[in-house]
Amino acid sequence: MSPSVETTPPPSDRVRLRRKPGRGHHDRATIDAILDAAPLCHVGVVVDGQPYVTPTFHWREGDHLYIHGASKNRTLSVADGTEVCVTVSILDGLVLARSAMHHSANFRSVMILGRAHRIEDPDTKRARLKGFIESLYPGRWDALRPMTDTELKATAVLSLALDEASAKVRDGGPMDDEADLSWPVWSGVIPLRTALGAAVADAHTPAGTPPPALGMAVAPIPGSD
Repeated sequence: MSPSVETTPPPSDRVRLRRKPGRGHHDRATIDAILDAAPLCHVGVVVDGQPYVTPTFHWREGDHLYIHGASKNRTLSVADGTEVCVTVSILDGLVLARSAMHHSANFRSVMILGRAHRIEDPDTKRARLKGFIESLYPGRWDALRPMTDTELKATAVLSLALDEASAKVRDGGPMDDEADLSWPVWSGVIPLRTALGAAVADAHTPAGTPPPALGMAVAPIPGSD
């Protein structure tokens, strides 16, 4: 997923990239791939004139992004029916140049703008929460103790259409000035990635029970094996 000249027009002027537009992507394939590779997002809302940004898990189903939390969560309560900004980012590497000015980072990111809506129908909410669990651990929902009506009521799920979204991607080495290329210091890329550790069962898991299958667990670096 290398930076390239934008070929898909932005869906609105609000999500048009002003700086480094060549790193921008507005095609859904790129946007969906980034959203599906990283489970953590940040939700920005304004409460009484004060901006707040809250980290939470997200998942995508088709043309909508979903977030969840406690029904009394302030961020989710304020976000319902209002304009929000949701961002997702993956850090792929540290880029070290021959000058401080040209140090950078390789990354993939998505910004989504729009009006969030709380899902009120219990059956729809339950289906979306199943989609959340299944996106992380395929096949696990049906093995779990069923969610109670009380638990469902205590959980809020918000939906955000992917109508206004943009991705920004940087990939590659340092972009030194020609005059600096002979400067005697190490330059290049230090890759970063999320790695899975060995699963650790708790004391109540029956012996021999296999760990769950994992879905959205690692965000591989573009171009890596």
